[in-house]
Amino acid sequence: MLSKSEEYRENARNCDELAAEAKDLPSKNRYKRTEAAWLALAEEQDWLDGKVPAADQ
Repeated sequence: MLSKSEEYRENARNCDELAAEAKDLPSKNRYKRTEAAWLALAEEQDWLDGKVPAADQ
């Protein structure tokens, strides 16, 4: 079973694949933005799970 952050990274990989197959630039850009959002969620989840130390303030 995948952790939440692993699921989010898998979603990001799927978006990257969809971006590579996109027929037009607006679609490609939308998939790339969605990929970035999934990766940000994965990083946040890693932090919430205590896998990554908090950034210095």
